[in-house]
Amino acid sequence: MKVDILAIGAHPDDIELSAAGTIMQQISIGKKVAIVDLTEGELGSRGTTDMRYAEAADASEIMGITKRVNLNLGDGFFDFSKSNKIKIIEQIRFFQPEIVLVNAYSDRHPDHGKGAALAKEACFLAGLVKIETTLKGQLQEKWRPKAVYGCIQDHYLKPDFVVDITPFYERKLAAIQAYQTQFFNPNSNEPNTPISSQEFLDFLKGRWGGFGRSIGAKYGEGFTVDRPMGVKDISDLL
Repeated sequence: MKVDILAIGAHPDDIELSAAGTIMQQISIGKKVAIVDLTEGELGSRGTTDMRYAEAADASEIMGITKRVNLNLGDGFFDFSKSNKIKIIEQIRFFQPEIVLVNAYSDRHPDHGKGAALAKEACFLAGLVKIETTLKGQLQEKWRPKAVYGCIQDHYLKPDFVVDITPFYERKLAAIQAYQTQFFNPNSNEPNTPISSQEFLDFLKGRWGGFGRSIGAKYGEGFTVDRPMGVKDISDLL
């Protein structure tokens, strides 16, 4: 199942928070996008694992993605073991993306930087022919994405490029709020967390507004790169 973009997040809702607008923009021009969640987010203070799966399904429908997979590597405790790398390599080779989006390389939650580093390493390893993997009984061919882009999440990181998400702002909010147990809900009896307040939603809107302003748009999402991006026409950078 080849897609154009594969987004790999440590937790369900990571991709919605950081890249849903960009994903929907790409889908709107005919690109196919899939998401791989490394964990079930089972250590979250609010809701249950079953609820997170249901919420992720609702968010996926709102965004219009092709497929979503959860690897259940262990929220908070996944490591850089060979078995974990192989599980991600299998998904990269299955989806054969040109672009991979990963968590922020440095962030408040340690799983974010760890997940980004693990996914980035798997992207390289997936291109090595001597690493053999099978999925659903089928021997997989090697595959290495052309680019890996880091999302920007809680901590401010200077973006290397910003995507105008203004037309998709409302749907991005809807995809985030599909996680009803996690984010602001005045009727919830769940414990308060750093992301469950109205102030957190206001912070997110300010972040998107700030990124948008930097490119002359109303709302934007920022991304980081590890190596220079090549262009054939500098007009593409306007």
